[in-house]
Amino acid sequence: MSHLVRAEFRRLFATRLWIWAAVAAVVLGGGLVGLLTVIGPENVNPPLPGIDTEAGIRAVLGLAGLGVIVPALFGATAVTSEYRHRTISATFLFAPRRWSVLAAKLFAYLVAGVAYGLITAITAGVALYAGLAVRGVPTDATLDVVAGLLLRLVVAMAAYTVLGVGIGALVRNQVLALAGLGAYLYMGENLLLFVPGVNTAYPFLPGGATAALTNFTALTQVAHDTTGAAPQLLSPPAGAGLLIAYAVAAALLAVVLPLRRDVT
Repeated sequence: MSHLVRAEFRRLFATRLWIWAAVAAVVLGGGLVGLLTVIGPENVNPPLPGIDTEAGIRAVLGLAGLGVIVPALFGATAVTSEYRHRTISATFLFAPRRWSVLAAKLFAYLVAGVAYGLITAITAGVALYAGLAVRGVPTDATLDVVAGLLLRLVVAMAAYTVLGVGIGALVRNQVLALAGLGAYLYMGENLLLFVPGVNTAYPFLPGGATAALTNFTALTQVAHDTTGAAPQLLSPPAGAGLLIAYAVAAALLAVVLPLRRDVT
């Protein structure tokens, strides 16, 4: 198994994908958080709590959680790229036990997802305090609160990377997997949130679990202001557990279902 894991890491670093992923982590972490901190969340539309409050800090850092689409797409390429470039046959010939190949991919990309999350969290934290220093604004949020929120971002990014690998292994077609993931994460769940009655399912979907984990309530607040009703998010621990459960389920399906499927 160890040689398969090493092979996955070599495959990953042989392309520029990890470089673009790292750039995206910096932009969506440090860039987005720094910009919003300097502008002031109270000055956006709709206005969010001020950056001098703990609620404002939670809103700003929670916004970085919207970037989970990047690690999800990053993970989906782990398997779909092999089908696209037709290298999967050689991979399975080299390691006939398909489950070991997929398990190696899941482990390698879990590590990559944690790394992506750490880059996002570290740059977001630096940008937050730099922005506060530039504005000369003190905040009620203590260091342990900020550190906890940043750690939740790492968990979310890692979970979505594994989720992406699982979906890529199940769908296999790269265009379909990437387009489907992008449409679902950025349109499907958000549109569902604005449908009265149906939106009660939102807290139990990956997006709702992520919002609960990161304490990002801006979308549900907008839905409440628009429709007059919005679902109550789960608690952060429940959101973390549900998101991890989605990732584990996707990983198990990715290992089990492709075992007897034709490669072509």
